[in-house]
Amino acid sequence: MKTTELIVMLTYNDYTVKNAHKIFDECKNTKVKYWGFKDKGLSFEKMKSLFEYMKRCGKKTVLEIVEYEEKACLVGACLAKNCNCDILMGTTFFNSVNEYCKQNNIKYMPFAGNVCKRPSILNGHIQEIIKDAKANLNNGLYGFDLLGYRYTGNATELITNFISHIDAPVCVAGSIDNYEKLDFIKSISPWSFTIGSAFFDNKFEGTFKEQIDKVYGYIN
Repeated sequence: MKTTELIVMLTYNDYTVKNAHKIFDECKNTKVKYWGFKDKGLSFEKMKSLFEYMKRCGKKTVLEIVEYEEKACLVGACLAKNCNCDILMGTTFFNSVNEYCKQNNIKYMPFAGNVCKRPSILNGHIQEIIKDAKANLNNGLYGFDLLGYRYTGNATELITNFISHIDAPVCVAGSIDNYEKLDFIKSISPWSFTIGSAFFDNKFEGTFKEQIDKVYGYIN
């Protein structure tokens, strides 16, 4: 049976929360394997220290970069390397970033489609988003960061079509904040999905750890 991974993002409105280390420490014994945060909100030293701690706890680490210009995206990739991250999510796709990640054993999952602003939104026609993603896969890309519920069109139509047409890991990221959306995620079984702000807004009711356990149990 195909497993869908929950990636817990210690972020709120696309910024890492100041007490990220404390929250992770309180939740490190949950069954969730993948943990991450954004490039904005903490100093480099605190980011590196937290990622190191996550790895010591047996977790896989994810850094999501909300940048759209090539130079800034390369800086983000360098940051992922210096933090010894397993996965770089986000950024507009650039082959220079893809090559850098391959050289440094980082799994690169850029945004699919035309993404802009912060918090990010996704624009474009579904077939164009899929066409561009397929072209990028020809460059040996690992997978995609799909802002499905940040899409300005029909979110469920986009997510369903994208996952059915793209033969690579897809993370449905952003704005998953209720059980109806979790039911949909279960029905299509992407490789993973993220939850960050919804936990801080107590959308799944309980302590941060209780909410994580609820969602993990529900999906599995």
